[in-house]
Amino acid sequence: MGKYIARRLAYSVIVLFVTSLVVFGLSRAAGDPRHIFLTEYTSQEDWDLWGEEYGLDKPFIVQYGIWVGNALRGDFGTSLRDHVNARLVIQERIPATLQLTVGSFVIAIVVGLPLGVMSAIKRGTIFDYVGRSWALLGQALPPYWLGVMMVLLFAVMLNWLPSGRKGDWTHYVLPAVTLGWGAASGMLRLTRSAMLEVLDSEYIKLARAKGVGNNWIIWKHALKNAIIAPLTFSGLLLGGLMTGTVITETVFSWPGLGRLAVQAVYNNDFPVLTGVVLLVTVIYLSVNLLTDVLYALVDPRIRLN
Repeated sequence: MGKYIARRLAYSVIVLFVTSLVVFGLSRAAGDPRHIFLTEYTSQEDWDLWGEEYGLDKPFIVQYGIWVGNALRGDFGTSLRDHVNARLVIQERIPATLQLTVGSFVIAIVVGLPLGVMSAIKRGTIFDYVGRSWALLGQALPPYWLGVMMVLLFAVMLNWLPSGRKGDWTHYVLPAVTLGWGAASGMLRLTRSAMLEVLDSEYIKLARAKGVGNNWIIWKHALKNAIIAPLTFSGLLLGGLMTGTVITETVFSWPGLGRLAVQAVYNNDFPVLTGVVLLVTVIYLSVNLLTDVLYALVDPRIRLN
């Protein structure tokens, strides 16, 4: 078990290193970052001072080393828009994104998993056809279109819910449902297919022949063996929801990391942008590592491979 976790952790470190190298390279792709500060009043002394302060007068590999050292301490530089430490700007947006991500994840699990099980149990019935149609529709609708339509219906036409921004629980409903809709649809389809495969296996037929109760077969034997695929999807889903809030947060003016990243791109605020990218990468890798550990706990055979 220890070697399994160590191997997965080593993979995560390699991915994080490659990501940091790519992010730093892209931040320098447009040229010397000092050009962003240039004004008609900039002097040569200012130019040289910026080079010494940010290490921009040194070779690329040395700049990367300095940047990595600062990033490991949580120092991504000074925001070019807010003129404060980029880490402080990012910290202010984390709770809003976590709130939206957790809510959407709960919607995906609570809605998608039971409906997937029920759709598999009632295979070929009207319930199955409705569930499959809803799943297909949920995955086909783009989040930005769904968000705009929900705002138009529930905020503009019916005036039931606010159209955006962060406030009380009513502001939370539309963005959480928009972000969790497609995730719940994917969970439903994956759970249904995994359950159908297990329900058609020989040991389930043997259990039925022995007179084991239907509920016991479904929730004890079938779901336990079919949970690997939904568990895999859940790990990827949680990381995907965290990194995929850009569109939803932009549509609903939600003050999270996704909207901050968009604003950083518009303002050429690369210290904030690189900080957001690295933070999201660490979160995604951590969730994947946790999922790998859960694999080994649910099915010990995975450790042997």
